[in-house]
Amino acid sequence: MKPTTPPLPPASEQVRTEVHLARFKLGQRWEHAILILSMTVLLLTGLPQKYRTATWSHSILSTPERVELVQQIHHIAALLLIAEVFYHLGHAIYMLARRQLPGDMLPTWQDVRDAWQSFKYLLFLSKKKLPFGKYNFEQKFTYWFIFFTVGIMVVSGFILWFPEVWTRFFPGGIIPAAKLAHSTEAIVAVVFIIIWHFYHVHVERLNLSMFTGWLNAHDTRQYHPLEYQRLTGEPTENSETGESQ
Repeated sequence: MKPTTPPLPPASEQVRTEVHLARFKLGQRWEHAILILSMTVLLLTGLPQKYRTATWSHSILSTPERVELVQQIHHIAALLLIAEVFYHLGHAIYMLARRQLPGDMLPTWQDVRDAWQSFKYLLFLSKKKLPFGKYNFEQKFTYWFIFFTVGIMVVSGFILWFPEVWTRFFPGGIIPAAKLAHSTEAIVAVVFIIIWHFYHVHVERLNLSMFTGWLNAHDTRQYHPLEYQRLTGEPTENSETGESQ
């Protein structure tokens, strides 16, 4: 008996175009790229200076010329990071002056309640999965952690870069204090980014929206149902009831 060929699905089902929704603007993506580049260079040139007595550091800083070169590269990357910080703050002030600054990233008491509810959900103490808007409390925490970390590194870095200027107005102990704060914050930032940030956006689920500017409708609906509803006008089960989809 000759086998029969199963019927083809309708044309509308053969081609499925995945819908993507806007998430990050071009300026935000450039800021993120510059932040990655500058902090990577700062890390690669800063660690050898912090651990000068280590064997692996000797080959990098084997001569005074190499030490000077590493320091120059470190300073150039620092200036790039500082320029990005000034742009970020300037843009925020500009948007605030025009009353167009979105409050998505501002922490609120609701974030504390959301964190507690999510903690109970992860421990199976609650069946309620909270709906989030454009940013959830984890993403807000990441943003503000990096914001203050970069601030500490910039200020302490300037103190180490121009120690003679700062010691005119402050006791000499400000130099070792700045050195400790600068290197410690750098290590904490690296550990945080690798363990927390990198895991959430690349290991737990691959999220490249900060590079592409877009997030597919499925992930937006699942992880940011309130934002999905705002962008599409379509209510989701999660945005209305708080139940998982």
